[in-house]
Amino acid sequence: MKLKKSGKLTFFVVLFLILALTFTAFFGIENYYGDTRQIIFKGANDIRWGIDIQGGVEAVFSPNKEDVKITDEDMDAAKSIIETRLVNANITDYEVYTDTSNHQIIVRFPWEAGESDFDAVATVKKLGTSAVLVFRKGTEQTGEVVLKGADDVKSAYPAVDPETNKPIVGLELTSQGTSKFAAATSSMTGQQISIWLSTTTSELDENGKPVVEELLLSAPTVNEPITNGQCTISGSDMTAEYVKELSEQINSGKLPFALTVDDSKLQIISPSLGSDALKVMLIAGSIAFGLVCLLMILRYRLNGFVAAFALLGQLAGSIACISGYFASANSFTLTVPGIAGIILSVGVGVDCNVIAAERIRDEFQKGKTIDGAIDSGFKNSLSAIIDGNVTIVIVSLVLMGAFGSPDGIMAKIMSPIMSLLGSAITGSIYSFGYTLLVGTIFNLIMGVVASKLMLKSISKFKAFRNPWFYGGKKNA
Repeated sequence: MKLKKSGKLTFFVVLFLILALTFTAFFGIENYYGDTRQIIFKGANDIRWGIDIQGGVEAVFSPNKEDVKITDEDMDAAKSIIETRLVNANITDYEVYTDTSNHQIIVRFPWEAGESDFDAVATVKKLGTSAVLVFRKGTEQTGEVVLKGADDVKSAYPAVDPETNKPIVGLELTSQGTSKFAAATSSMTGQQISIWLSTTTSELDENGKPVVEELLLSAPTVNEPITNGQCTISGSDMTAEYVKELSEQINSGKLPFALTVDDSKLQIISPSLGSDALKVMLIAGSIAFGLVCLLMILRYRLNGFVAAFALLGQLAGSIACISGYFASANSFTLTVPGIAGIILSVGVGVDCNVIAAERIRDEFQKGKTIDGAIDSGFKNSLSAIIDGNVTIVIVSLVLMGAFGSPDGIMAKIMSPIMSLLGSAITGSIYSFGYTLLVGTIFNLIMGVVASKLMLKSISKFKAFRNPWFYGGKKNA
């Protein structure tokens, strides 16, 4: 008897979770302490819209490098690193062009979500900085350098100290850095090694030279030799946001030179679509979604009713991944092709539920009971659903890899094609691949797992113990 009651409750539990995700994903949850806004869950209003929808800024960067010959390779390296920084910030709808003859890099990207003051100077400032991680003996800025930059530090990643539960930055050293650090720590037991972030900014001092800022991150004491190439950066005042930002700065690489921004060439980009057109598109999409759900209910009855909530959960999950709802993901740039990816993934979700409903109907024709038809229907439809969705996931990953960060393997393999398509096209395709990927993943969660749980649960109610509700003959 307890198992039967528990089965009935499953429908309400899953339904509540889907509705809760839908409400919070679309509207978000926030608190206000005076004028301070504290975001608990980001909603659709926190989505960063693409240039084609919201508009953005165009900035012209110039190398801050005097009396030194600047090669085309230097400009290409700077362009690649700026692209990497944009992708790391989840800004995919960008355009980056290199004017090698005039030594300029033109960058176009959308405004941040909710940005209204249009402070273009502050927006582009981070893109032109050059940051290098430096390990020094002792705690003074003039101490002997132990490790420096990308030659010694392979990668950085946010982590949590298992003892203190505080955010830290994990570092993986190169083979060269591992040897250097092993030698230094072997002779410095009981002494301190300070970790500095040396940042070359786009600002100039009174002599016309780039301003270099030195920030002491940490000065840990060497307890024992570190020979495995793994270490961490920690500090009592380090926050999760700072740790993530620092990891991205280290991984973004060192620019071959600092970049200055020509304020006179900053331009505001008007959206090609506009907010009014976006509202019309959202209304049309909502109507279309409602009609699809209605048709599924009319065609497949209770199966269609459950499928409608599964589709709603899938759509809410996609919005959550785009808005930055989940703590591990920032707000993603949503463009018109990205919206197309969401629509396509919903179509895949409809197909998933239709296959399952048709298989359940087939099982009734074989004389199966309600429970048997539901179990066999989902089981027989699973292989077709998995095959179709996995194929889409693979295609989405290839698109994101090829049209995403220029440092990625797929991007390097397909670099000849990328140069023909252009930055504007590549960013749009990356956005399409991302939304299609997350939509398909949530389709597997909602259309396979949630639908089955809800349908099996609701079928236990006496009022719904009739095969007609599931596609069989009435009172069979």
